[in-house]
Amino acid sequence: MLPNQGFFYSLNVWQWMETPMYPFDGFEVHPMYDDFTTPTFDNQHNLIKGGSWASCGNETLRTARYAFRRHFFQHAGFRYVSSHAAVKEPNAYYESDRQMSEYAEFHYGDTWFNVANFPAAMAQLCIEMMGDKPARKALDLGCASGRGTFELARHFEHVTGIDFSARFVGQGVEMAEQGVLRYTLTEEGDLVSYRTATLEQHGLQDTTQRVAFFQGDACNLKPQFTGYDLIMAVNLIDRLYNPSQFLGQVHERLNVGGLLVVASPYTWLEEHTPKDQWIGGFKKDGESYTTLDGLRDILGGHFVQVSEARKLEFVIRETQHKFQHSLSEVTVWERTR
Repeated sequence: MLPNQGFFYSLNVWQWMETPMYPFDGFEVHPMYDDFTTPTFDNQHNLIKGGSWASCGNETLRTARYAFRRHFFQHAGFRYVSSHAAVKEPNAYYESDRQMSEYAEFHYGDTWFNVANFPAAMAQLCIEMMGDKPARKALDLGCASGRGTFELARHFEHVTGIDFSARFVGQGVEMAEQGVLRYTLTEEGDLVSYRTATLEQHGLQDTTQRVAFFQGDACNLKPQFTGYDLIMAVNLIDRLYNPSQFLGQVHERLNVGGLLVVASPYTWLEEHTPKDQWIGGFKKDGESYTTLDGLRDILGGHFVQVSEARKLEFVIRETQHKFQHSLSEVTVWERTR
């Protein structure tokens, strides 16, 4: 350590960081490493900074930046810094165990208060809107636990489910491979119940060969995810770090004449989307500017809105005594050019 400077030039080990791996602004998937980095954006992979005695080339630089699961050692050590400043937890790019169970129930479990299963209802709405349009490929973007992906596969030849959370993708894969998903629900305090859901109970057991699940970033999809006749983006846009980027590029993934179905409760929160990236929910030129206004402005260059906006209910169970009851606004857009 140099006097009065408070840092080491080198410890000859990779440095474990408390910070989970996250994308820099402007991050893009390199075509030669298409699945190298994005699978680490799950809050389960911590940053490690260069560079170890076992490294060479630019990996020896202090600016080298990689990530590993916490149980991998990778010739890594620690630098201990004492500070009076409170540690600010970074935004998590995954769901907690409890949220995973809540969403498993939301997708595959019981219905509540006579509100239809939301992923199934969204998929059915999409199928109805398709009419007799080609039904070769569909994309369920922000698929979460995957129920909508399987439901779309009743109609489409092949359906891709993509979610930013690798843990959500894992639930879809587990259902596709095993046809069963087991999870634990909170009843009250520390009391829990154990649930088992199957594809067969929902009549979806014959769809498994027509679905595939991938971890991915809606704002920066890999090149192969294109040529779709339908893209269903459910409760997604208000959870993106740059929704305008997604909406401005989504036409590139959709065939001309194909449909983009967007559903969202428009719950804009700065923990998910920086306020300067919100596409609605604020005053513009002194007037209220809604998310629907933003959708029309951004999508208008390549899409035409083909139906009136409608509200679709959904209920998420938290405990046996607490439920979230929300409305998601659904808009349907046809790509014209």
